[in-house]
Amino acid sequence: MVNALIQLIRVQAVGPESDGHGEFKKAEVLMQYLAETSFDRIERFDAEDPRVPSKKRPNIVAYVDGKSDTNRIWVVTHLDVVPAGEDALWKVTKPFVPKVKNGCIFGRGSEDNGQSVVAALYAAKALKTLGLKPNRTFALAFVSDEEQGSTKGILHLLAKGVFRKDDWVVVPDHGTPLGDFIEIAEKSILWLKITTFGIQAHGSLPNKGLNAHRVGMQVALALDEMLHQNYNAVDEYFSPPNSTFEPTRKDKNMDAVNIIPGEDTVYFDCRILPRYDVDQVLADIKQVVTEFEKKTGTKILLEVLQRQVSPALADGKAEIVTLLKKALKVARGIDATIGGVGGGTCAAFFRQVGIPAVVWCTIDEVPHSPDEYARIANIVADAKVFALLSVI
Repeated sequence: MVNALIQLIRVQAVGPESDGHGEFKKAEVLMQYLAETSFDRIERFDAEDPRVPSKKRPNIVAYVDGKSDTNRIWVVTHLDVVPAGEDALWKVTKPFVPKVKNGCIFGRGSEDNGQSVVAALYAAKALKTLGLKPNRTFALAFVSDEEQGSTKGILHLLAKGVFRKDDWVVVPDHGTPLGDFIEIAEKSILWLKITTFGIQAHGSLPNKGLNAHRVGMQVALALDEMLHQNYNAVDEYFSPPNSTFEPTRKDKNMDAVNIIPGEDTVYFDCRILPRYDVDQVLADIKQVVTEFEKKTGTKILLEVLQRQVSPALADGKAEIVTLLKKALKVARGIDATIGGVGGGTCAAFFRQVGIPAVVWCTIDEVPHSPDEYARIANIVADAKVFALLSVI
């Protein structure tokens, strides 16, 4: 299991939105492991994407046939990873040079989502090695494009009819260090790109220019203040319990210090409690942008990069929730609780079309951070739970 995760981490499966080459090479490594597991069926549903060298975004589906093909148990994991970030912030190892230390495997994509890719794979391998025919079909989906909206991944598979209404889905893409929390609800997601256009000029002649950077900063601060004031409700069912509005990425504007920028771009990542109307949030944002255009004479372009409205809360007594709770109790003696989170996962897409889905795994919650790692003990423990889901 350790070696499998090491091999997967070594492949830089970053999406084209971040100037990466996609997941194709990583899928080829995974296919070698799948071929060794004697699955009853392996299928590919690659999505076309001219932005990557392979022109393909891989989606792999593998089945262990059960005594019944009703209520198939799916474990859905993703192959893509976020960019490494600043190399200087990685202290234990380089991002794509995996290292085993203190019971952990370090490297970009180790916890998000390599740990669960390997745990799901070896759950199936355990069933096959033991010669167990599960009570219900155990199916694995290894998908692309989760980090950038899932158009080439889960949405592609849903469009192909891979999943059925009577399927039960586990998405191991959020969890707790003890593995004692099952997510059945998510916040709405709104990603924004805000580009301010001014007039470029020499740094010593600001009267001849219009500083897009200054206006862009003012707009960002005004939006930050407005959003936190207008949408400040607290719902303890979620963790964290409030809506979050974070200015994140900042595009480079000028190469020299002595140039007044004529263009400036900033991004926001908004995670909004389900009680709020996403369209109303967006309308309030547009109003602030319009006011700054009038006040400063700049042109401001507001682009919505991702808009995902939270689906209805999953039923806390749904059969997949009950089954996962039972598996956790039997395998690990855990009495799990249920609730909601701010992070978006593939589960939302299943819930929107009426397929029951839960989010669960055991992680230290270090995805997207420098020195990301996966605990080896968590990989083994989660594999036991995945395997048990299909046989209890």
